Amino acid sequence: MTFRWKVDPRARLYYAATMKIRFRRRRRFDLGKAMFILPNLFTVSSIFCGFYAAVTAASVSSGDANEKLYRACIAVLFSMIFDSVDGRVARLTRTQSAFGVQMDSLADVISFGVAPALIAWHWLLIDFGSWGMFTCFIYCACGTIRLARFNVMAAASDGPSAYFIGLPIPAAAGLLVAVIISTINAKTALGPDNHWVPIMMVGLGLLMVSNVRFRTFKATRLSVRSFVLIICVFIALVVVAIQTRPSLAIIGLMSSYLAVGIIEALWRALNPSTDPDPEDDYEEIDLSHLDPLLEDGEEELVD
Repeated sequence: MTFRWKVDPRARLYYAATMKIRFRRRRRFDLGKAMFILPNLFTVSSIFCGFYAAVTAASVSSGDANEKLYRACIAVLFSMIFDSVDGRVARLTRTQSAFGVQMDSLADVISFGVAPALIAWHWLLIDFGSWGMFTCFIYCACGTIRLARFNVMAAASDGPSAYFIGLPIPAAAGLLVAVIISTINAKTALGPDNHWVPIMMVGLGLLMVSNVRFRTFKATRLSVRSFVLIICVFIALVVVAIQTRPSLAIIGLMSSYLAVGIIEALWRALNPSTDPDPEDDYEEIDLSHLDPLLEDGEEELVD
């Protein structure tokens, strides 16, 4: 003869709920997973600065145009600072991820593509009419194409590269907003006869989608020589900023970076023997498995 104990269903629910609460209380805070949020916070800050710059530039009126454009340009410069910090924070904390790479590129489209184009449009290019709008579109579109190409190359690379293929979009945006700030501070009246502005916008866009290689300085090891060079450049920028205006120091820095990349490209073109193999920077992307029509033994060239 067997006895079966009857248990109240409410007691079972109470016991299960109690055990679940105890289990949750024993769960500890995982610092390693929380560290992945840190670099993304800097990226979100960059997005906020770019959004603020775009909204401020779009609300420009005739009375406070210079003031609002100046604030929008400063916001883009702050976005550059946040953009330069998030990648270094990710490498220091070892929290690099494909999600962070994609998010950083999307943030760059807003902060260094759309926002500077809107600032340039309300600054001067609105006087050029449809041609001015088309010029801003070329800059924004070329910046987007450059970021998409960078994501593809970063996915195929097994480590930090020594060169960027094409002008980085933060450098292009920094040069553009620095020029705008310098003209605002100098109180220079520009009009439709200043054709160098749309030429500069188109030139920056074409450099971003070009094959000109610009140094990344990510794989460069800090030595005594490089440290002294950094200190000299920093002192020179401080002197220029104090003697003239900070915007001219930014123009000098970005122009020097641009000039070094172009000079090195011309040197490689004139001396092909000194040109390093571009495959050393990025691995070849094999897409043959994506085409079901390819037969065994056939090869496809991927440009």
